This record gives sequence, C-alpha cells and structure tokens, in this order.
Amino acid sequence: MDIITLWTLLIAAPFVGSFLGVVVTRLPEGRSVVWGRSACDRCSHTLGPASLVPILSYLWSRGRCRHCAAPIGAFHPAIELAAVLPPLCLAFLMPLDSLTLCAGAGLGWVLLALAWIDLRHMILPDVLTLPLIMAGILVAWVQDGRLPIDRLAAAAAAYAGLVLLEVLYRRFRGRDGIGRGDAKLLAAGGAWVGPAALPQVLLTAALAGLLAMAALRLAGRRVDAATPIPFGPCLALGIWAAWLFALSGL
Repeated sequence: MDIITLWTLLIAAPFVGSFLGVVVTRLPEGRSVVWGRSACDRCSHTLGPASLVPILSYLWSRGRCRHCAAPIGAFHPAIELAAVLPPLCLAFLMPLDSLTLCAGAGLGWVLLALAWIDLRHMILPDVLTLPLIMAGILVAWVQDGRLPIDRLAAAAAAYAGLVLLEVLYRRFRGRDGIGRGDAKLLAAGGAWVGPAALPQVLLTAALAGLLAMAALRLAGRRVDAATPIPFGPCLALGIWAAWLFALSGL
C-alpha cells in the first residue's frame, strides 16, 4: 500500500503543481484560487481541459497560446515539474508509511508555494503559513498518539526568537530586516521538525542566503546590507532538509 501511495503522489504531483501555479499567481493579488477559470494572460481566452494538462499541454502548444499565439512563460511548466521533487525525495527514503508520505508531500508542496511567492512578491501569506503550523502539530500528534508539547514549544520559541530579532534589528539599524512572515514560517518549521532540529534549519537557511547573495554578485548585481533578499525560500529549504534528515534516521 505504501508503494501505491508513493506512485499516486508522483503521478498527482504535476497536477498539484498546476494548482500551486494558480496559488502563486492569484493569492498575492487577493484573487480566489478556487473560483474563476484559467485564461490566457494576453487575450483572456478561457483555457479548455486540453490546455490544462500539466507539462504536456505546454509542449504540445510549443509554449504559445492556441488562440492568440502569445508566448506562455516557463513558470507554469517549471512549477509543475518542481512539484514532483517532494514525493521523489521521499522515494529515496522508502519504506515509509502512507501517513508520512502524504504529510511529507504536503509539506514539500506548501513550502514550494511559499518559497515561490516570497521570491516574486517578498511576502509569506498567513493563509499558508498558519495552517502549516497546525498541520505539523497535528501530524506529530497522530504519529505519537499524544499532544506534542515539544513541537508546540518549538513553534512558539521559533516565532518569538525571530520576532525579537526583528525588533532589535529595527531598533539598532533603523530599518526592517526580517519580516513577520519569516517568523511564522520558522514557527511552522518548529512544529514539523521539533526543537532539536531548529538550529539545523537556521544554519541551512543562513548558508542558502549567503550563497544566494554570492550568486547575485557573480551575476553582476549590486548587493549590499540594504539589498532586500527574500528569506522565505532559504527557510523553506532549511525546513525541508531538516525534515528529510530526521526521516533518514542519520
């Protein structure tokens, strides 16, 4: 049954990625991610079922709208392919029970959406971060059979710690440095990986941030202390890496 669950998640992943594309596009704009059919950004023609098949429809239309021939950006096939990565990572850790597989895929997909939104808009919506905190507590509760006090404490400590850092940074530097959304995302990390893994999350996130800044400099971008760098993708990577590391038993 666990193998069937894994294959189901792998097959469903591109379709989930298609929905994540809607979330990333509409949520920051305040539009509904449930109501309203997908349409071409250029001619506003409503897309039919054949135009919504993940990846294949993009390849079949050669990256252009079938009605106005306007080029379609690579964002949609990219996020559809990226959505395959969470269940694919879990495949290397098999055997895993069905609950862990579904929870892990869900965690990876929400982290992917949050990272992409933060890269595009420099925000981490509460509608994604807050349920992620509750989901981490709930999964730990179901797996352990008791209320995970340590996960609740980790979530609270992670949130309070980043909020304190945010306040101190603003006080001494006179500008914002860390957003409240980052604190909520780290709280979600505490709920999913527990207190012992939080230092690993922060270390991975910090290293990822430094590498991102180095890459920008190598690309010729001017980067200094005032350059805004979205920290959400770094935190998402740290949480995902810590959760996989815990599953591996190393």
